Amino acid sequence: MKVHIITIGKPKHIYAVEGWREYTKRLQGFHQLRVTHIADKHNDVAHILQAVGETDLVALEINGKTLSSEELANFLEERGSYSSRELSFLIGGPEGIPAEVSNRAMLQLSLSSLTLPHDLAMVFLAETLYRASTINAKHPYHK
Repeated sequence: MKVHIITIGKPKHIYAVEGWREYTKRLQGFHQLRVTHIADKHNDVAHILQAVGETDLVALEINGKTLSSEELANFLEERGSYSSRELSFLIGGPEGIPAEVSNRAMLQLSLSSLTLPHDLAMVFLAETLYRASTINAKHPYHK
């Protein structure tokens, strides 16, 4: 499956840079992965929608739907079975995702009801996608 992770900004803290690098590298073993980091100064509807393009969008929203690892794995597997379109996951900036962008999403997903630091949210998303992918591949990582 083609997966596109879009973030406002890049990981800045060393732990996040290393975690991001590790889990995106691992994800490449399961998906055709593309990453777009939008510069903080371009955190606006036009730049975000340009990055999203014609992909199917999952917007990361604190009030979005929560899924277990198994439910996310099922979502990815089902989505991959009926669509060849790239699937984008968007992490917004400090003010969240603009409503015009969020409303375009096929799914508004919450990683947690807790507020996560931006760097940690990026690592958390990459690890969560990796975990779901290993579940679908019957890989022992999940256990």
